[in-house]
Amino acid sequence: MSSSVPALFILKVGTSFPATVQSLGDFDAWTRVALGEMTTPVVVLDVPQGAELPPVNACAGVVITGSHAMVTEHLPWSMAIESWLPELVEAGVPVLGVCYGHQLLAQATGGEVGYHPQGKEVGTKYVELTPAGAADPLFDGLPTVFPAHTTHAQTVLRLPPGAVCLAANDHEPHHAFRLGHCAWGVQFHPEYTAAIMTAYIEHQASALQQQGEDAEQLLREVRDTPEAAAVISRFAALVERRRH
Repeated sequence: MSSSVPALFILKVGTSFPATVQSLGDFDAWTRVALGEMTTPVVVLDVPQGAELPPVNACAGVVITGSHAMVTEHLPWSMAIESWLPELVEAGVPVLGVCYGHQLLAQATGGEVGYHPQGKEVGTKYVELTPAGAADPLFDGLPTVFPAHTTHAQTVLRLPPGAVCLAANDHEPHHAFRLGHCAWGVQFHPEYTAAIMTAYIEHQASALQQQGEDAEQLLREVRDTPEAAAVISRFAALVERRRH
């Protein structure tokens, strides 16, 4: 692709469970669907499989997907993204980190990531906007409290310097943050459908039971999350506006 045509890059940083991939697709496909129709070129880069990171001036925007890896493993491909992210933020390139991407963005810019002291958060959970979140471009006009799909063991223990917390709940104090004017992290999954969330609960049912969670109840609580989904489509619209 010509460097004169900036693209929105989806950094695929992991893959889902094999059965889920076979029936529902993978992180990159879910993200592409959630972004919606765009005139900006969209390019998927499978970074763990060796895809090279693009120069900053080739990026109209960047979305970093979720992963079954852990940020604290400091895998070589993850460290490469971590070193690259501050340059993007400094240049004002729109960035959206989802789950693993959210944590990696935080760590790359001076925050702290680790295992959540209360264990995993899995299922369709309600998150609440902070006053800053209610005024944020990706959340403005959404209900103060809305459902979102979650599945994570690690968390942003401490936000980067200067970051603004946008959403939280009783389990997760940093469900969303913004750094500067156009870099966001969301711990929840705006790209998940109810079917994807169901698959993740079913795959983790045994571990959830060991943690004291009622997997059957979590399955009953799964629902559509259009407000959470709006966050990723609004990010796409922001990228489009900035490009034109």
